[in-house]
Amino acid sequence: MKILILNGPNLNLLGKREPGIYGSRGFADYYDELVRSYPDTELSYYQSNIEGELINELHQKGYTWDGIILNAGAYTHTSIALRDAISAITAPVVEVHISNVHQREAFRHQSMISAVCKGVICGFGLDSYRLALEALIHQK
Repeated sequence: MKILILNGPNLNLLGKREPGIYGSRGFADYYDELVRSYPDTELSYYQSNIEGELINELHQKGYTWDGIILNAGAYTHTSIALRDAISAITAPVVEVHISNVHQREAFRHQSMISAVCKGVICGFGLDSYRLALEALIHQK
């Protein structure tokens, strides 16, 4: 299987940004752990703070890869363009959030992308990515 992990804005600051919400571990270390734990799955990681670059990555891998794990960050709540890109591709997308967005500010309770994703996982810290990976691996 080939799975893309796609992170949106400000997620390059994991380990530094609001550790009380997002934890103190950087994503690179966690990603390396996932790669070691899932040797039979080809993982790729891409992060951008730019909406169009996230859309380009969805377009590039969304027709040939087996699944996409997407933490769209704040674009989750605002981006119709990301929603349209997810709708256009054939790969299943799992929406992921590190924090439980439903315990946070009211504007984070609405997702523009949930309805076009295979599922949503939130609130389990970085382990949310592993849970999404497991869901994609076992869907077939």
